[in-house]
Amino acid sequence: MPVPVRIGISQCLLGEHVRYDGGHKRDGLLLEALGRYVEWVPVCPEVELGLGTPREPMRLVGDSRAPRLVTITSGIDHTESMEQYSLRRLRELKALDLSGYVFKADSPSCGIERVPLFNQQGMETSGGVGLFARAFMDHFPDMPMEEESRLHDPQAIENFLERVRAYCRSRNLLDMM
Repeated sequence: MPVPVRIGISQCLLGEHVRYDGGHKRDGLLLEALGRYVEWVPVCPEVELGLGTPREPMRLVGDSRAPRLVTITSGIDHTESMEQYSLRRLRELKALDLSGYVFKADSPSCGIERVPLFNQQGMETSGGVGLFARAFMDHFPDMPMEEESRLHDPQAIENFLERVRAYCRSRNLLDMM
C-alpha cells in the first residue's frame, strides 16, 4: 500500500463548522475521490487567525494588486493580521512536506481566482485572490493547487492527483541528491 501524500485543504471542505456563518462546505465528491490516496492537512486561516465561529463576513476591497480584507458591516481591516498569520502558517506547512493544496473557491482568504473584489465605489469585480491563497502561491509557486469547484470532474481529479504525485516524486529525488 503506497504511503499517502499530504495535501493541504480548506478545513470547511472536510465538513468542519468553521465558516463565517458557523456552517461548513463539506465536499463529499472530492473527499471520496481523493480520500484514500491522501492525508489531509486542514487549514482555516480565519479561525486560526483567532476569529470566532460564527463571525462577521469579510470581503476583499480596493486594488487587485494589494486588496484589503475587511469585515462587511463594521469595516474592521484584518489585512495585516492575515498577512502575519500567513507567513507563520506557511513555515509550518513547509515543514509538513505538502505535495498539493485544495482551496475553497470564492473565499476572501482562500480563493485562488475570480474572488469577488469590491472597488472604492462599492462595485464588485471578480479579479481578487484570497490573501492566504496569494501568500501560499507566492511561497509554493510550483506546488499543485486547485479550488474544489474545479475538482468535480473525474478527469480533473485524476490530473490533479497525478500532478501531486509527480511533485512529491520530484521533491523526494531532490532530497536524495
